[in-house]
Amino acid sequence: MIQSKSIRHIQAVLVSTAVLGGISPTGPVRATAAEATAPASVSTPANAAKLPVRQLFDYPVRDTSICVGPERQYYLAGTTGAPTWWQNNEGVRLWRSADLTNWVPLGLVWSFEKNTTWQKPAGGGNRALWAPEIHYIKKTFWIPYCIAMKDGGTGLLKSTSGKAEGPYVDINPQGPLTPEIDASLFQDTDGKVYFVYQNGKIARMKDDMSGLAETPRLLKPANADHVGFEGAFLTKWGKRYVLVCAEFNNRDGVNAYDCMIATSDNLFGPYGDRYLAIPHAGHNMIFKDLKGNWWSTFFGNDPQAPFRERPGILPIRMDDSGRILAK
Repeated sequence: MIQSKSIRHIQAVLVSTAVLGGISPTGPVRATAAEATAPASVSTPANAAKLPVRQLFDYPVRDTSICVGPERQYYLAGTTGAPTWWQNNEGVRLWRSADLTNWVPLGLVWSFEKNTTWQKPAGGGNRALWAPEIHYIKKTFWIPYCIAMKDGGTGLLKSTSGKAEGPYVDINPQGPLTPEIDASLFQDTDGKVYFVYQNGKIARMKDDMSGLAETPRLLKPANADHVGFEGAFLTKWGKRYVLVCAEFNNRDGVNAYDCMIATSDNLFGPYGDRYLAIPHAGHNMIFKDLKGNWWSTFFGNDPQAPFRERPGILPIRMDDSGRILAK
């Protein structure tokens, strides 16, 4: 387990419920008010008013994540536990689809009732396994996640059967891998796997995926201290590394929760300027479907989003300048 200076990020001052779109301040630390209202100005993409997002099904999900499995099926995960989220959060739920349209619920694959090791519920009846993602790497499924409360942090679950349904074990049952939030995985073309989290922090995983092999570092854009303050996700589009993060941007009288992106020719940078790629799509991830088309996930956090707290996707493209935007 890699230790950082302290767990004070998890204990920091929370943004107001208005800033977080109604999320209770007894839940995970997302940012201070100063962090949430990013000082850097951003321009809205020209196609923002006609965001081509499609809701996938009518079940409350935040932080939508989708991956392709070995049997040409899609799998979806995300934060669940509406309406209170912190008190009704049972664990990790998965869904499966053959066509990105018809989704079959697979139920709970990890639960607080049956599977906890270090992930202890907080006082007052609150518990929240937040922002679980689903990945297929090294012939099995992995679920990076965070316990986003006091004494929480990030962790990683491994399917011992090679199937999305599990069963899952925690690679470090003694405690979190890092003391922050919003975990993800990235496998480069050379086969190396990296743990990505929070605002673009990254560390290579050990070859056996049993823990972090190095001290994390922060991937920074050229024009800001971070790409976004949370929801970090990394992928490769052709030869370009694409770092995706979430940021609150004051726009049209709303603190919009947006998808910000910066890209680089090299994994560790330098990264170019961060930019607003997809409005209202904060804490998303991007993936390529079985036909070679690129998509962004979506869930909708702010009042101007097309819908709120439901899983969705929208087609994306890379323009001639190398920027990613909605089709």
